[in-house]
Amino acid sequence: MEKYKVVFHLDEGAKGRADLALNNIENLIADLGEDNVDIELVSNSEGVTAFLKVPNLHGAQIKGLVAKGVRFVACANSLRQLGLTKDALLEAVEIVPAGVSELVKKQAQGWAYIRP
Repeated sequence: MEKYKVVFHLDEGAKGRADLALNNIENLIADLGEDNVDIELVSNSEGVTAFLKVPNLHGAQIKGLVAKGVRFVACANSLRQLGLTKDALLEAVEIVPAGVSELVKKQAQGWAYIRP
């Protein structure tokens, strides 16, 4: 069976929105099984703040999800606009040139799009 491919989109800085996205990812893995799904969480705009080392509001949860194969990416444009650097982010977070472009690429490749 081919894996399900799901891209989550986080563009808000509210802790509740990040909690919802991360919990949705955990629920998806619990339902489908980590071996049956590829998951990426793309953050742009204020959403990149969910990946900050300080305050570390989601570090443990993100670390656990990375161990299950989830990929976390942040938009370079958003980081630049907010005056943030890669060093401000949790170690597991990757940088992509543009979050919107990453979403377009994933959807063109057939990934399901979820914006909690």
